[in-house]
Amino acid sequence: MPSPDHAIKIAIINPNSNTSMTTALGAPIESLNYNNTEYTYYTAPSPSPYSINNSTDALRSAAAFLAHHDDSSQQGSKDPSSSPSIFASDLDAILVACFSPHPLVPRLAARRYRNTKTGKALCVPVTGIFEASVQVAVGLLHRLPGDEAGERFGIVTTGDAWGPILREAVVHELLGPDKARQVFAGVECCGLDASELHADGGVERRVKDAVKRLIERGGNVGVIVLGCAGMAGMEQWVREVAPENVRVVDGVKAGVGVLQGLVRGGF
Repeated sequence: MPSPDHAIKIAIINPNSNTSMTTALGAPIESLNYNNTEYTYYTAPSPSPYSINNSTDALRSAAAFLAHHDDSSQQGSKDPSSSPSIFASDLDAILVACFSPHPLVPRLAARRYRNTKTGKALCVPVTGIFEASVQVAVGLLHRLPGDEAGERFGIVTTGDAWGPILREAVVHELLGPDKARQVFAGVECCGLDASELHADGGVERRVKDAVKRLIERGGNVGVIVLGCAGMAGMEQWVREVAPENVRVVDGVKAGVGVLQGLVRGGF
């Protein structure tokens, strides 16, 4: 656990090469108002894709990020447009801001990070916004054990390619088939890539339509997860078309919240 005079230092990784998306991560994170915390933002360099639209893109982005940071001798920076060496930084936790079963999460979790205050190489908590969102969503559900009519959570995400990828990962990597059958309502896609979320004039309509489809076919949906880092700030769109009791989970906020709990709890 960090000492009272030591700020909690969390690395926020955007694994695509879109620096505008990295910059946009700052507002929802800072709005959480966690005290005594420093966030350092990292953007993957080219040849990482500008938008991660499938599993192949995720693999390319992980390779580009690791190759750069293994070779780089730069020091960490708070500038969202920079790409310093994460392995030379004093860190307490790492968040991978891509809503997918991203290969960077296990690869970074397996590494050790040099603590500049102690000189020791330490493992730190690492999560992705996908994993954290599912954890938070399940924790928010109102249901009794064995209650087939209890609340479930669903995901609204971007391009159609993510539907089967996320469903598979939730069922077989995060929850298991039995648990998923009880609490998971599925995935609905809005048909846009992450890079199009703030450019296409029909984004609001597409997101709202996906929310409506999820509620109509998903049963008793009590929690809706925004399935893209670029969807930060779209909670109100969900609330405008969802029943009043539905809670909305922003993946970036969920990820930071999970890591704050782990670090402050000394885990």
